[in-house]
Amino acid sequence: MFDEPSSYLDIKQRLKAAEVIRSLLHPDCYIVAVEHDLSVLDYLSDFICCLYGKPSMYGVVTMPYSVREGINIFLDGFIPTENLRFREESLSFKMVETAEEIIADKTRHYSYPAMTKTLGNFKLTVQEGSFTDSEIIVMLGENGTGKTTFVRLLAGDTPDVETDKQTLSVSLKPQTISPKFPGTVRMLLLKQIKAAFMHPQFQTDVLKPMNLDNIIDQEVKTLSGGELQRVAIVLALGTSDNFCCRHSKDLRPMPLSLMEIWFMRSTNFPISGKPVSIYLLDEPSRLVSISTPKQSILNN
Repeated sequence: MFDEPSSYLDIKQRLKAAEVIRSLLHPDCYIVAVEHDLSVLDYLSDFICCLYGKPSMYGVVTMPYSVREGINIFLDGFIPTENLRFREESLSFKMVETAEEIIADKTRHYSYPAMTKTLGNFKLTVQEGSFTDSEIIVMLGENGTGKTTFVRLLAGDTPDVETDKQTLSVSLKPQTISPKFPGTVRMLLLKQIKAAFMHPQFQTDVLKPMNLDNIIDQEVKTLSGGELQRVAIVLALGTSDNFCCRHSKDLRPMPLSLMEIWFMRSTNFPISGKPVSIYLLDEPSRLVSISTPKQSILNN
């Protein structure tokens, strides 16, 4: 049994992992895998069972379907054999060619110098660059090429030359999350981002789309991996900093939540008001989750 074998792997490593898993099949055994990446799921599976329900309340496992039928049922949110709709919106990734461009006011300019960072035998070389507000910047690269190291440099980590250390105010959603807070999600949000948490627009545009109502009174240490990711994203969006960095390698949130994250990042909140978002990706296919125009998101 494999629980999310593709988490934290780049696209080449995911395909290799899928090949290794399939090589384990023989006549006297079977393999069960839990997976969110639909491309890996398609490549890996012979049959698919969909799960639906309400997070933190209940879940239901469907009967096995063929790979094509199972993926379409999940995307559609409808089980034809049971005449059951478990999601109001169907997930569609079709681009809208006639979408109106969103004109954003760019009033602030940020820059960083050329710098290097050495970690053991690894050395990251960063060229001088700049960016403005109201931008979403995507960094593509395989595992181990320095995406996280670069973001940490922007967040204040010390480079090889200390004079190049950055002083930008950064809200960073880390790649891995180790919960240590001894309390509920509500207590954590009130402690870390009280002003944003109490603001009506933040409640409507962030907390509600991220479905925190079901886990708001749960202990932080008891949350699942996907629930921790959602809480971490809300914390990053609610912090009053110049720009927000989010590591998207671990895509535990559902595809619909990923679209909502993009929509939230394109909205300026009165409290947080982050002008820039940086996403770290290891494969171009994940751009679907954050580059879909707002109009196509709202119209499914």
